[in-house]
Amino acid sequence: MSRAGFVTLVGRPNGGKSTLLNHLVGTKLAIVSPKPQSTRDRVVGILIHADTQMVLFDTPGLLEPRYDLHRSMRRAAHEAIAEADLILHLVDGLSDPTQREALAALAGLTASPKAEVLTVVTKADQLSATQRERWQSEGPNTQLISAATGEGISLLLNAIAARLPVSPFLYPEDDVSTQQTRFFASEFVREAVFEQLEDEVPYGVAVEIEEFREERTPVYIRAVMHVERDSQKRILIGSGGSRIRAIGQAARPRIEALIDRPVYLDLWVKVLTNWRRNPVALRRLGYQLPEEADR
Repeated sequence: MSRAGFVTLVGRPNGGKSTLLNHLVGTKLAIVSPKPQSTRDRVVGILIHADTQMVLFDTPGLLEPRYDLHRSMRRAAHEAIAEADLILHLVDGLSDPTQREALAALAGLTASPKAEVLTVVTKADQLSATQRERWQSEGPNTQLISAATGEGISLLLNAIAARLPVSPFLYPEDDVSTQQTRFFASEFVREAVFEQLEDEVPYGVAVEIEEFREERTPVYIRAVMHVERDSQKRILIGSGGSRIRAIGQAARPRIEALIDRPVYLDLWVKVLTNWRRNPVALRRLGYQLPEEADR
């Protein structure tokens, strides 16, 4: 008898949601960055464990919105929580004090979820004996894991499977995501921007795939990095084009690893003034905004 369902990952910045999704799926899908708020939309990963198909949602952080992009990010997180059959609430075992306090923080940021919440304590390999004992005393809905060492991953998968509904598989068995390759290509370019640039510049960059020609060898991808100001454009290009070349050199092999084909990545930079606060620009870039009444 098979099981299948939607599993939404939530947690504080740097809580390891993206790392865990990539580890479970076995393929790099979600970008990983130590900078907070790097995830802007839900990222979908699909895996099969025994007779269970798990559809994982990595979500933006549940931040208090300051402008339209933030409102879009919060909407994406809320929708993923509303659709969930199970919520994995990731907490940093070294800094989050207890399951009860961690869940109180979650409840304070979103309406009480209908799905069961499983608390996943990360960095288990770094916990002291006292810290382990404290977390283990929280009960059966707390799982200790380490993506670095693999500790607790099998137990976590078993715990997820046991909590998902009896159902036929929701997607073909070979699928690893519901999203198109061009989405991940844009994300990997954006990840490289976060790695290459400091301060606020990466937050002012949006990546749009203008061309994706799979019939060619190498696959031709034309990606435009939109920035809000001319000064950001100069920074992104760099002296003699050095920065944009470095971004391409970092992003290209990640795209090639995903599609298992050589890629010609053609990067451009354009100014799209104030795009983070412009609903028209955000919709053009693929971000969904909440209804006006929800603002």
